[in-house]
Amino acid sequence: MDLASRLAAAKRVAGQVPPETTGRHLLDGPAGSDPELTVPLPPRPAAETGARQPRSTVGDEQDPLTHLKEQAVTELYSRLGSRLTDPRLDEEQLHQLVRSELASVVEAQRSPLSGEERQRLIEEVRHDVLGLGPLQQLLDDPDVSEIMVNGHDAVYVEREGLLSRTAVRFTSEEHLRQIIERIVSRMGRRVDEASPLVDARLDDGSRVNAIIPPLAFHGSALTIRKFAQNPYKVEDLLRFGTMTSEMADLLHACVEAKLNVIVSGGTGSGKTTLLNVLSAFIPGDERIITIEDAIELQLQQEHVVRLESRPPNLEGRGEITIRDLVRNSLRMRPDRIVVGEVRGGETLDMLQAMNTGHDGSLSTVHANSPRDAVSRLETLVLMAGMDLPLRAVREQISSAVDVVVQLTRLRDGTRRITSVTEVHGMEGQTVTLQDIFTFDYAAGTDPATGRFLGRARPTGVRPRFSEHIEERGVSLPPTVFGADPVRVL
Repeated sequence: MDLASRLAAAKRVAGQVPPETTGRHLLDGPAGSDPELTVPLPPRPAAETGARQPRSTVGDEQDPLTHLKEQAVTELYSRLGSRLTDPRLDEEQLHQLVRSELASVVEAQRSPLSGEERQRLIEEVRHDVLGLGPLQQLLDDPDVSEIMVNGHDAVYVEREGLLSRTAVRFTSEEHLRQIIERIVSRMGRRVDEASPLVDARLDDGSRVNAIIPPLAFHGSALTIRKFAQNPYKVEDLLRFGTMTSEMADLLHACVEAKLNVIVSGGTGSGKTTLLNVLSAFIPGDERIITIEDAIELQLQQEHVVRLESRPPNLEGRGEITIRDLVRNSLRMRPDRIVVGEVRGGETLDMLQAMNTGHDGSLSTVHANSPRDAVSRLETLVLMAGMDLPLRAVREQISSAVDVVVQLTRLRDGTRRITSVTEVHGMEGQTVTLQDIFTFDYAAGTDPATGRFLGRARPTGVRPRFSEHIEERGVSLPPTVFGADPVRVL
């Protein structure tokens, strides 16, 4: 008999069987295993007494344990209070405290549950208190790449590039806020009405953004972009169709020959993933400095120094920006500087570093095309507060950046490199670009699956930087650029 049937049967006999024999302890085994621990069942539901019942939720209808779990979590929070965020408790002490209190809390819950159901209830309560509550099952699902919480009762996920709503929900806005505060407090950050938005990360490197009322009008919003347990390699991107083998050969040569590469793309297009793959091409004997808002890059080399920015404290002091870290990295004897994303005045410092001997730098920028990427870099340089003429800014960009790799998330949910573009130089007031690979949209889509049939193809143009690659002693077959490559003069 399933749980729902047993609960229904227990309710029917609740008024006929003596209270001391109608139930058993939540932590016990099957009924009758320990008669000294038998306890009364809960009072009869409002439906049987004629009282009006609150509207049930989808989660309650699907899972009879939901109500019991909510009661246990609420009681556990009330008992532990601020001890859950006590910095003096390490992870092991916190787990021990929760296990001890949880046993006591569950003793107060009296319902006829089997051993399997009891264990499940305890695990879910522990996830609520020590983990990420109802989101834990989504974090453990390898098919989920992103989790989006739009208020406590609306949770969406991304699978294979497509969005869908889940049956997962939080019990209340307060429950959601507790989960958010648990995430950010572990990173030494805070979220409250004075600072209602925050960027953080999970222990595995997954990126987290949270925003709470009054900025989030309909309740707190939480976004988690998961990282793969094992970082993607170039073979994975080839298998996914993100890039072609010719592209992989070219990008490998560009990174090894110390060309400066900018990865451009929209939100969620896979820029950081590609940056991870490109960084794997850096020789292991070079010193690498990575600079990020929240640590996400998963470099496999041994000689890596990882720097992370810091927000201001409660008094508004102590902020360390990406720009501060870029400047500091120049004094750390870097062979390579990898900036997770440029989004402000640090762009000027990065371009200057590229132009003053720090070749082979890598970074990402939000833009919809290589031309837009160049325009956005111009705008970001101007945000540095320097009164520079536009031509000087463009000359800095054209001299510093060698390659722009454009990523796009297509309508079918796949992420593809849609162009690899060389930055030629200046013609008058314009930065000139030359496509080396472009995506073939003319191939159309598969009528059955809706997936794009096209792939990125070489334009047949041999880039000028190929000579630089050869001078560095890096071999690159000419067939990479097409069957009949043409040298650009």
